[in-house]
Amino acid sequence: MQSKTIRRATAAALLAGLAGAAQAHTGHGTHSLMEGLVHPFGLDHLLAMVAVGVWSVSALPQGKAWQGPATFLLALVISAALGAAGVTVPYLEHAISLSVVLFGLMLIVAQRAMPVALGLGLIAAASSLHGLAHGAETPETGFAGYAAGFMLTTAVLHISGVGVGLAIQRWLAERRGAVLGGLGAAVGAAGLYLFGQLAA
Repeated sequence: MQSKTIRRATAAALLAGLAGAAQAHTGHGTHSLMEGLVHPFGLDHLLAMVAVGVWSVSALPQGKAWQGPATFLLALVISAALGAAGVTVPYLEHAISLSVVLFGLMLIVAQRAMPVALGLGLIAAASSLHGLAHGAETPETGFAGYAAGFMLTTAVLHISGVGVGLAIQRWLAERRGAVLGGLGAAVGAAGLYLFGQLAA
């Protein structure tokens, strides 16, 4: 069943990346693509995207781990398009840092029962913040290639998180709760640090 989960998560991520790539323009789109590929490697984005993969494997019903990354990717591209059109919210970067704290808390309680709709709703809400930030930094060379790039990188980061979650299940099953709790505490602390840097 674990291999089936990996296949589904991988397929969902690759489809999302290919869908974005299919929209990319030729020529100047290559530059946009490269900018999109590197954009999610900011610490706040990176931690959030990996955490979603870990949480999805750890908290969602067996065989449903793909739903977390798929929800994040869908909300991300929609909100990025809005961000590119000028839509924003006050204190966006502060909110993004707090979304990292949220994902840390979700990892801490990943072993406890949580309605699937609630978990996915929190992911969508947090992803929308990240998407608005992505969209606001759309390069002049265009949105399509840029979106293809950050969607592809995001998908890879989600897959990495899924891999970490599966590794915890396989090799640290007896200490799974403690490991997820420690990982969540580290992610949450990083989010608080990022928030503090912005508030300073």
